[in-house]
Amino acid sequence: MLILGIDTSCDDTAAAVVEDGNKIISNIVSSQDEIHKKYGGIVPELASRRHTELIIPVVNEAMQRAGVDFPDISAISVSYGPGLIGSLLVGVCFSKALSFVRNIPLVAVNHLEGHIFSIFLEAKPEFPFIALVVSGGHTSIYRVNGFGDYSELGRTRDDAAGEAFDKVAKLLGFGYPGGPVIDAIALKGNRKAVNFPKSLLREGLDFSFSGLKTAVMNHIRTSDEIKKEDIAASFQDSVVEILTIKALEAAQANGIKRIILSGGVSANSALRASIKEKAAEAGLEVYLPSVRLCTDNAAMIASAGYHHFINGRMADYTLNPKAYLPL
Repeated sequence: MLILGIDTSCDDTAAAVVEDGNKIISNIVSSQDEIHKKYGGIVPELASRRHTELIIPVVNEAMQRAGVDFPDISAISVSYGPGLIGSLLVGVCFSKALSFVRNIPLVAVNHLEGHIFSIFLEAKPEFPFIALVVSGGHTSIYRVNGFGDYSELGRTRDDAAGEAFDKVAKLLGFGYPGGPVIDAIALKGNRKAVNFPKSLLREGLDFSFSGLKTAVMNHIRTSDEIKKEDIAASFQDSVVEILTIKALEAAQANGIKRIILSGGVSANSALRASIKEKAAEAGLEVYLPSVRLCTDNAAMIASAGYHHFINGRMADYTLNPKAYLPL
């Protein structure tokens, strides 16, 4: 069974063809990083306009790479939130039109659910598991009991981890996107050079990164000597420690032996190493998607959509995008 996945939730235009929810036949992602880099962050209006230009050629390329035509597609799976409303609108409207014209069933997928399902494109973790979803717009922990059965255990109260990476990178003059740049530059620095705060919010599993971001800003403004590599490494170390501690606490509090890491920040090399090391010490299993599946893509949307489809959860043409959409 072939599912066509479509994702335009932020600034990447993505389309993919996935078989049976776990085999990638094609996976096309067109990035807008070069467009937004000069602004130091994503400009929503520019993002949506670029999606409008790219959606048809990207979908066509995904179909051509897969060697299939629309009669071969069992369902169209589209992310309808959360995300930038103008960007989401492009993908949702295109998918509804394509579904209607080609008479192909339509499935609506929560973008965060897609991130969780990215692991099923490469592995088969048993339920239940703890899912830590860490991206530019979201930082949340879920208990996943099965396909479509999720309980939120914690979330950020302010900035998402990826957002903090972008803002600190901007403060240091590294540009956008900040995550990959800080990851690379931190390798050259001393992660213990600056003792930045680690806001663990002891009650519960929520996160907070705004205080850490402010501490970095104050350090840069008040220090006589600034070594950017050390600041990057020390900041990253604080974020990684917070995320690692919370993920392990969630697993242990729920008596669950498996942790899934997903979202764009899960590509961070220090976070991947920390989660693996600390989980092993605690006797827990960790599942990490390959780096290419950490960032936004449509294969994960197709994977999640497959399970909705086989369980009869279809969308109709009243489907509208939602900027805020809890899982």
